[in-house]
Amino acid sequence: MKLIYAIALILIFYSCTNQETELVLDATQLREIPVPCTHAGEPNLFVSETGKTYLSWIEHLNDNTVALQFSTLKNNEWTTPKTIASGTNWFVNWADFPSLAAYENNGKSLAAHWLQKSAEGTYDYDVRIAQSQDGGATWQASFIPHRDSIVAEHGFVTMLPLSADRMFATWLDGRYTKGDDHDTHEHGHGGGDMTLRTATFDPQGNLYDETELDHRVCDCCQTDAALTDNGVVVVYRDRSPEEVRDISIVRKTDDGWLQPQTVYADNWKIAGCPVNGPAINAFGNQVAVAWFTMANNEPRVFVVFSENGGRTFGEAIRVDEGSPLGRVDVLWLNSQEILVTWIEETPNQTTINARQITAKGETKSSFIITQTDTARKSGFPIIEKNDEQIIFAWTHVDSLTTVRTMVVDL
Repeated sequence: MKLIYAIALILIFYSCTNQETELVLDATQLREIPVPCTHAGEPNLFVSETGKTYLSWIEHLNDNTVALQFSTLKNNEWTTPKTIASGTNWFVNWADFPSLAAYENNGKSLAAHWLQKSAEGTYDYDVRIAQSQDGGATWQASFIPHRDSIVAEHGFVTMLPLSADRMFATWLDGRYTKGDDHDTHEHGHGGGDMTLRTATFDPQGNLYDETELDHRVCDCCQTDAALTDNGVVVVYRDRSPEEVRDISIVRKTDDGWLQPQTVYADNWKIAGCPVNGPAINAFGNQVAVAWFTMANNEPRVFVVFSENGGRTFGEAIRVDEGSPLGRVDVLWLNSQEILVTWIEETPNQTTINARQITAKGETKSSFIITQTDTARKSGFPIIEKNDEQIIFAWTHVDSLTTVRTMVVDL
């Protein structure tokens, strides 16, 4: 009897100590951490496997020159910025922003991307990737991950570390948009369809696994990717021959890349790109996808869950307050719930909002992170989480745009 009682106590203790603490977030917990920038925008966040937090952004050095810079979060302050690269011929766009990612080797190897003009045409630019082997102190010469050598649009990149010596990248690739074989391209030059492509690369810049994932996609919506227990998953805005532009997912398994499938059938038919891509985040094989739609002329932000690595999804859950502009991001807080952010517009103000949602579909009250602007230059707010904090980053619109960050301490 004593043995049974002792075992029961051990089981109760184990159960209690392994339950995740419920997070209840609100605006009162937000704390700003100033970013050491002057005239900046297009921020992005990345948290490495060791919990190191990187913030990257575009700094406008003068009327002609921009630089991709980054800082790390240390002792609740952003460190002095380091410059990755700079140029006078970059393509700088409010929606197609650069990124930085760390390989799974304790932050020694970093990769960063930006967009650089390849010709005089407005949308003629390449993806450029530079890498560092010393934590960002020095950077190697950049390389181009797409080897089509065609002067066309390439962008909306997502990078994702796979291991100590492999980095995954996916992007929108316009190599067919300059031909004569299809319809008129949305940006005004004739040609075929925008495609979704992928490749992996190593710290030396060698390319592997170059693949086309989808031959016809929306021309200028962000891509996003996550690593599940079953492999990599990529989400993007698709484009059917009938101009339905719902969100699709494509998964990689041991047998290779599978055919794309629709995440949820909004049936949003629109004869132009809405510049409003989806966001995805994974916790093991639990996947959450957030997106914006204006199907039936009603603006909405939805989130949907998968318990099997993106193979199937449940019912869509609406998260906005009634007047969203979209520009979403999503983050797993723990194995039980996610945080979704988006921009909401009301007659009196425009705000960046956030809402917690449990994996069971229970929604908590939304809260306002900050006021923002409807202008395109206000960009896309980004969220990330390290072991100690949830970090929010966005472009603040004033006489000069700057990058702002806030945190919630956990």
